[in-house]
Order: sequence, then structure tokens, then C-alpha cells
Amino acid sequence: MNDNGTQTTEKPKLATVAEKFAELERKNAEAMILGGEKRIDSQHKKGKLTARERIDLLLDEGSFEEIGRFVMHRAKDFGLDKEHYLGDGVVTGYGTVNGRLVYVFSQDFTVFGGSLSETYAEKICKIMDLAMQNGAPVVGLNDSGGARIQEGVNSLAGYADIFYRNTLASGVVPQISAIMGPCAGGAVYSPAITDFIMMVENTSYMFVTGPKVVKTVTNEDVTSEELGGASTHSTKSGVTHFACANELECINHLKRLLSYIPQNCEDTTPLVPYEAKSRVEEMRAGLNNIVPENPNQPYDIREVIEGVIDEGSFFEVHKNFAENIVVGFAHLAGRSVGIVANQPSVLAGCLDIDSSTKGARFVRFCDCFNIPLVVFEDVPGFLPGTDQEWNGIITNGAKLLYAFCEATVPRVTVITRKAYGGAYDVMNSKHIGADMNYAWPTAEIAVMGAKGAAEIIFKKEIDEAEDPVAKLKEKEDEYTHKFATPYRAAHRGYIDEVIRPEETRFKLIRALEMLENKVAKLPKKKHGNIPL
Repeated sequence: MNDNGTQTTEKPKLATVAEKFAELERKNAEAMILGGEKRIDSQHKKGKLTARERIDLLLDEGSFEEIGRFVMHRAKDFGLDKEHYLGDGVVTGYGTVNGRLVYVFSQDFTVFGGSLSETYAEKICKIMDLAMQNGAPVVGLNDSGGARIQEGVNSLAGYADIFYRNTLASGVVPQISAIMGPCAGGAVYSPAITDFIMMVENTSYMFVTGPKVVKTVTNEDVTSEELGGASTHSTKSGVTHFACANELECINHLKRLLSYIPQNCEDTTPLVPYEAKSRVEEMRAGLNNIVPENPNQPYDIREVIEGVIDEGSFFEVHKNFAENIVVGFAHLAGRSVGIVANQPSVLAGCLDIDSSTKGARFVRFCDCFNIPLVVFEDVPGFLPGTDQEWNGIITNGAKLLYAFCEATVPRVTVITRKAYGGAYDVMNSKHIGADMNYAWPTAEIAVMGAKGAAEIIFKKEIDEAEDPVAKLKEKEDEYTHKFATPYRAAHRGYIDEVIRPEETRFKLIRALEMLENKVAKLPKKKHGNIPL
């Protein structure tokens, strides 16, 4: 009230405002330190960065906007009321990577070992909800000891809330997990649902049950690194797509991966500036000399890939797992594409259980996010043997078949050499919906190899011949020229064109330009039932 009795609203004194801002800045500084300098030093001694240092490396300078900095746990009843840390062990927010919006959460091992609490989970869920609403990728930087035991079922409920959102976001926005430290127990299932996992050698590991439990139950002696380290998961299990030497390399890989993929399922892949060239300028004569004259001699399919794509643009995924198939991203005339290629130098390029699931997973990701598929085919068939049959090559091989059949993105195949049996059908053949199929003159398209086919078809003639070996060779050559030729498939329209290797790049560029506005719709249904 003033002197005449009327009510007034007094403006706060400047000193009071300044004091409040000073207190806020003090709390901000406290939140930045989180677990304290001693624990940060311990983190650095292990070769690990802090949650905020990782975010600073990932995002464009000055772009990070934090959400939930002052959140604290609600654990008074769990004996933690004397330890309050602003942010509760996870840093969440958004920023940009190369100018494109990204949502990020970064777990901080310096606060309760990065263990997940109720409020911690709520912060992550909020970020994931915002990512879904605004159509941008989610990046999780994981470094956590698991559930916060003191909070009991509350922390378990928090994990389930995250898993649910991972599932809802799958195929809507890209989700990438970088494992920077421990990730054990139920915590592993969130990264497992995401699109890509990166791990750091010697400082990160993932497993459902740790070495002590394994020792108790199975009496096996195994270290954390052997059980679930980056090397193990990148070569044996295939759980991780990238094994990185250190955290800096991991974050650089993460940023490069983001450059090949769109923001969401309704977006298109980012284009890299590229100056259009003439047919002659796009010729790659080196491709003419890669495939050996001897059809049984191996070669490295990466030489073909590198000879076709924009120079230096191939970014291989799952490099050390199921090496008989090569998958990854590349640019072709500035356009982002997904590459799937049989690798003749490993198991002769045969498809097996691991390569089928590896290829299927990659194909489905590309289809989710509108990334055209380019397939290089040199496959003699599925790998024979009791190990493969007893472990489900039928079901697992069908995953790759299903993935290609279901894909509606532009799909182009180049047969470089062998395309035999059911594997010919599976590797993006015209019959399962491929848009354009090319073959090199060296292509062999048939039910089986010439020698095996000749032994069956001409068995009687060979057995009755004076020189069975010479007769077999004669019939083998006859079969090759009559049946195992790309022109026979081209006569039926199964191959759109038999091309010289040197013109492959130009043909692919033109094909993808033509298919740029492709529209394909699957039958109306809730969802398919892929053979899992």
C-alpha cells in the first residue's frame, strides 16, 4: 500500500536480483562438477571422460541446451538423503551436430556410479519424448553401474519406461548408443533396441550377467573384457557395430554416422555437394580388372565398392563381424546410400547365419529411414553344414530375404560374378522387388555351379565316356555357356542390362536419380511377422 491506501507492485531491488542470480550461478557451477573433482580425476585416470566433456566433444560448440540440470533424486527413504547431486547422475538436453538438431543424454559415473534412479529415468524419457515430437535423433552416452539398488522397483520401473520409448521411437527417429563404461544387467536392453551401438576398447563392456555370476553358475573364469568387451561384441556376438580405440574416436564415429542418415522417418538423407559429370568422366576403368578370370579365385569386394562410390566416402558398419558380407554407408554423386555386398574373400561369399542377420538388420534400418540400397552380389549359395542347419540357417537366412522383400526404398543390384541358387533370389533379385538389376559379363546366374550341375545333368554321358574327366570338363563348359550366363537372365527380363564394369558408377547414379521419387506401398496390416 502507498500513502493514499492504493496497492502498488514494488519492483525488486537490483541488489536482490543480483544476489539471486549469483546463487543460481553458484548452483550451476555445482551442477557442472556433479560428483566432485576427486571422482572426476578418477574417471580421467581410467582413460574416460566425464559426461559433460563427452557432450562438448559431440555437439557443435555453444549449441548445448541442458534440460533438468537442477533435478535431484527423491530417495529420502533409501538412506541417500545426505547426498544430493544436482542432475542426479545424468546430463540431458539438446544441441546440434554439424548444424542438425540432436537430443542427447550422457550418464555420469561420478554420481552414484551412474546408477539409474526414478528421476534419472524421467530425465531420459523427457528427452526421448521431445525427440519423437520434433523428429530428431537420440544419442545416448552410456556409463552406468546399472539400477540404483536403494530405490528398488522404482529404478526397475524407470528402465522399463525407457525400453518402452526405445521401442516406440524405433523406425521413427534414429537412436544411437555409445557405451563409454559399464553397461550391465537390464541396462543392456535399451542400447540393444537402438539402431547402432558403439563401444570403447578396454574401458567399456556389456553383459547381462557379470563374471562373478558366470563363475558361480557355470564355473567359468572370465574377465569383464573377455565376457563383454568391445572386441568380443564386435567380432563374436555382433552386439556392437563399432569398436573404437578411445572415446574421441568413438564420438568422431558417431558424428560421421549421423552425417549419412536423416533426422527422422519422414525426412530424406542429407545431400553432399557434388558437381554432375558426364558419362565419360564417371567411367572407372579400374573396375574392369578386379574380378579374376578364375571363377574360384577370391577378391576383395571393397575394391569394387571403393571404385564405384564417391572417393573416401565408405563408412563400414559391423566391419569385424560376419565378414562374409560387407555393409555400410557411402555417398554416390553426393547421395547417401546403404551398401550390402557379398565378400568373396571370406567363406567364398556364402551366406550363413551371422551374415544373414547382419545384412537383414542393416537393410531394415535403411528402409526405415529412406536410404536407397545398392547391392553387390557374388554369392555361391548358403553355407552348408550341420552347424548351420542345427542353429537355424533356414530361419536366419529368411530374415535377409524378408528384409529385402519388405523394403520400399530404391533398390539396385549389381551381380559381379556368382549368383547361385536360393541365395540369388535372396540378394535383392528382381523377383523380390528390386527396381534395377545389372550384371557384369563375368556374372554366373544359375541354380548351382557349372561343375556340380554338369555332374548331375550329364552323369550318364560322363560315366560312359572313355575319358570321364575330359567329358566332365566339356559338359561343364557347355553348361556355363548355355545356362550360367547373365544374358540368359537378361532375355527373361530378370537382368535389366549387362554392363561393362567401368560404367557401373554411371549406371547407378542414373538409376538412383530415376528412382528418387519412387512410391511403393505395402499391403495394409498392423505389421509383418519377420522370422525372428
